[in-house]
Amino acid sequence: MNETETGVRCMWMRGGTSKGGYFLAEDLPVDRDDFLLRVMGSPDTRQIDGMGGANPLTSKVAVVKKSEREGVDVDYLFLQVFVDQPIVTDAQNCGNILAGIGPFAIERGLVQAKGEKTDVSIFMENTGQIAIATVETPGGQVTYKGDARIDGVPGSSAPVPIVFADTAGSSCGALLPTGNPVDDIDGVACTLIDNGMPCVVMRADALGIKGTESPKELEANQELRARLEAIRLKAGRMMNLGDVAKKSVPKMTMVSAPIAGGAVSTRTFIPHTCHDAIGVLGAVSVATACLLPSGPVSELAAIPDGDEKLLSIEHPTGEMSVIATIKNGEVDRAAVLRTARKLFDGRVFVE
Repeated sequence: MNETETGVRCMWMRGGTSKGGYFLAEDLPVDRDDFLLRVMGSPDTRQIDGMGGANPLTSKVAVVKKSEREGVDVDYLFLQVFVDQPIVTDAQNCGNILAGIGPFAIERGLVQAKGEKTDVSIFMENTGQIAIATVETPGGQVTYKGDARIDGVPGSSAPVPIVFADTAGSSCGALLPTGNPVDDIDGVACTLIDNGMPCVVMRADALGIKGTESPKELEANQELRARLEAIRLKAGRMMNLGDVAKKSVPKMTMVSAPIAGGAVSTRTFIPHTCHDAIGVLGAVSVATACLLPSGPVSELAAIPDGDEKLLSIEHPTGEMSVIATIKNGEVDRAAVLRTARKLFDGRVFVE
């Protein structure tokens, strides 16, 4: 019998403000992409014939295996399954889905729990970088219960702090792929930056909006969406990403002055849907842009003193805190707090 009849082992998890299917690499069939499209029910705006939630944030996949790299526990490949197109892409990373990798690795026996907390070192295949996630493991078992709260997710869960290092230029080859803190694209001042996630950062008022609008309101603004896509296509080539027409990067982030005591307020398209929050690595890239000597973000950002800076990146449903450590005038490492929860563990069927 094949996977059509027997199903494929899968754990569905919420990671940060996203959710999706977590698979062991060895469990996936050879025709992986076709299989995952059928798992999610794509292409279909409702994804009615699959597990997807009709939103890019709920149409995601993690592929995990035990790592053969020295000092690394597991390898993690992120795949974005498009909702309304037959596309599965590995062109980006996902720091939200990353939050579930540590718990999943322990649950699947790839990593042994070590005391009350277990550090899991994760090689991110999409970008060739390493993150370390700390998982709560009281009594040697993963727990998802706790008091940690993150904006965009109701209730509380066990904390999953994640530390990133050496993520600059992970997809584009350099933190600032053009070498400039500011580039003009179609008359809009843009910071093209990649500190774990390729982003184009622009002032909201340069695009004719306030930056406080709801995601639904911004998605209904067809003129804005057309203008953003025109900029995105040009920025993609400038960022060494090539033709990005069918890619989910770069992310398009519009910034405005903070309204809730944070560093900066954001509205992000990913790339054609306005995010209800902001991605983890997107927040790291925007926080880094805040610290540049010039650019659309640094003009607006409220920056604390000291070599370790807590930057609250405001988004439509709250904020995401990024702790940036400065060394020799540059961002040396960044840490974020996420949570995760196991939703089901079983087998997924495609027909």
